[in-house]
Amino acid sequence: MRGIRFSAGNGVAFLLVAATAIVPFVTQNLFVYSTLNQALIGIMAAISVHVMLRMDLLTFATPPFMAIGGYAVAIVSMRFDIADVFVLGAISFFTPTLAAILLGPLVLRLRGTYFVLVTFVLSEIMQLVLFLTPRLTGGSNGLVGFPAPTVFGISLSDNQSVLLLTTGLTVVAVVIAAFTTGYFRQHFSAIEENETLAESLGLVIWHYKTLGFIVSAGISGLAGFALVNMLLMAHPSSFTSVTAVNYIAYTIVGGRASLLGTAIGAALLVFATNLLGGQGEYSEGLYGLLIILVVLIAKGGITGSAATLVQRLRVSPQPAATLSKLAQEAQR
Repeated sequence: MRGIRFSAGNGVAFLLVAATAIVPFVTQNLFVYSTLNQALIGIMAAISVHVMLRMDLLTFATPPFMAIGGYAVAIVSMRFDIADVFVLGAISFFTPTLAAILLGPLVLRLRGTYFVLVTFVLSEIMQLVLFLTPRLTGGSNGLVGFPAPTVFGISLSDNQSVLLLTTGLTVVAVVIAAFTTGYFRQHFSAIEENETLAESLGLVIWHYKTLGFIVSAGISGLAGFALVNMLLMAHPSSFTSVTAVNYIAYTIVGGRASLLGTAIGAALLVFATNLLGGQGEYSEGLYGLLIILVVLIAKGGITGSAATLVQRLRVSPQPAATLSKLAQEAQR
């Protein structure tokens, strides 16, 4: 019987993300605010990768969908003087989903390496679009002067409000992803394990792949909104294909099987990048190396390896007396 099933890992991920709302009330440290904002945005972007990986589809399309959501919010707020956070949030989510609906029939026909290649090309095409449409996107200058969103007429312009808004968007992203992967868990698992067999058994593959693609795009748009709001500008350099490697690394290193792994991977790697300071430009190389190590050594990532270790520790060895008794019975 089909139904929604929220795993314990998803529940813990939700609580961890929601708990960041407490931070603005206990500290005024700007470094903490900046790191948490980056981590939460990374979590949203990694969640969009996670949703597609649940169907064994590795996507590089997160940055272009983030750009669509972020630029849509910036254009609407700057040119039409719309600042309500709920309206902007809806725009950031539904604009990329519309693009995903249009692109889905073309992109989702492909599998494996071809799907990865096409989504990477989409990211490069988006860069060209952003640079070659200066009247709409500001070109190489981007859109500067993004006004602060408002909620019930209250301006969310200070650092605490920015973090709270990012937290709220991330909570929404976690809920949407948990609902989607929980309700359609059997369908996604069937596609991941053997797409050809699932299709031969009557599963409408394109329906669920399109659904996952749309949800992934919408969550990416929320991340784009949070990023533009944090930077107070929308610029092409924020949505390059290179950043897609980071989001993939967050998911795989943390553990692709659950939202908790995605959240842990994003938080740890963002924190590590900030600690690197002036060596932060080497983070992409570090992430690539981590992906290789995880694939070769610990395919379940951090959370998967931890779960395996706990399971092994729970299996207690047979007492010596019991083993001796078994040996005697075997001799009889």
